[in-house]
Amino acid sequence: MKQFNYTTAVVVGIDDLGYQRRYCYEHRADAQAALAAWNGCEHPSEPWIKCKGAGIDLLNPDFR
Repeated sequence: MKQFNYTTAVVVGIDDLGYQRRYCYEHRADAQAALAAWNGCEHPSEPWIKCKGAGIDLLNPDFR
């Protein structure tokens, strides 16, 4: 997990150069719960807002 200015992110694919993508959550507790429950396949649980990374800028269609 990484804290950004307005969100907390679950960061995926970390290496020496950075990371592959991140899932941004409005609340830290939601990010922590999603990370704890996630098996690493597909997308983590709701309510992530956006997935960002190199060539990725995906808005969660289920986010309200």
